[in-house]
Amino acid sequence: MLKTETPSSLHTQLDAYSVQDLVTAFANDQLEAVRAVQSASHEIAAAVEAAVPRIEAGGRIIYAGAGTSGRLGLMDSVELYPTFSWPRDRVVALLAGGGTAVFEAVEGAEDDIEQGARDIATANTGPNDVVLLLASSGTTPYVLGALRAARAAGALTIGIANNVNAPVANEAELGITLDTGSELVSGSTRLKAGTSQKITLNTFSSALMIRLNKVYGNLMVDLKPTNAKLIRRAVHLTTLATGTDDVTARKTLDECGFQVKVAIVAIANGIDVKAAEARLAAANGSVRSAMAGQSAQ
Repeated sequence: MLKTETPSSLHTQLDAYSVQDLVTAFANDQLEAVRAVQSASHEIAAAVEAAVPRIEAGGRIIYAGAGTSGRLGLMDSVELYPTFSWPRDRVVALLAGGGTAVFEAVEGAEDDIEQGARDIATANTGPNDVVLLLASSGTTPYVLGALRAARAAGALTIGIANNVNAPVANEAELGITLDTGSELVSGSTRLKAGTSQKITLNTFSSALMIRLNKVYGNLMVDLKPTNAKLIRRAVHLTTLATGTDDVTARKTLDECGFQVKVAIVAIANGIDVKAAEARLAAANGSVRSAMAGQSAQ
């Protein structure tokens, strides 16, 4: 039996626990998700390193999963545009059962290996694409179908599973095993298995975006200010990076269409926004290099 399906030996009488004891048990068990990700840090780093050149060559990030895993992939994909201004046409989320499965379980969808392959083909997956295959069991047919089709298309495949020696991790070009063990509620992998996948996706996509020059220092300087909160954040980030006042930051942001990177380089170097845009282009979008007047290598 898969470890993710094996009943936990730690809390065998959950139904007899007080509410406080239940909350404590669930909270403490989540720490295993963090430890699992820490143990897989080298594999996650290798995945980021392998993904960078594909993405720099124009590839896309493609997520494929079923159930909780698929929804976690979808969630990560949606956040890339507002957080890093990542183009919407360069990220794809494939979920067994399609759009309906976002809100309700689509029975049998995860068992359709052919549909996984068809979805990869429909997405026009190619050699520059990076495909993240997510399955807590590591045996989900839909995900295996997507994995095999993605490999056949020449894409970089990264398999993420919560069981040791799982096919999804073993058959992918790069495998990440998050060994979270049994769940407090037997087989409910939306618990710590899901948490470990969420942490891994956060880590992978954020590290990848940092390598693509979407962050300066620890500031989210390539955000897309799509609402009032993010507009305020853009102003604040500009003042933090340059030491200028809110009025100057807002004026410069207005001049460059609220491109935080451009505003930072313009203010820090005492140049207009057109010159700042040119410097950033020459530096491949790196704020640090543009501020130093360096070109991309």
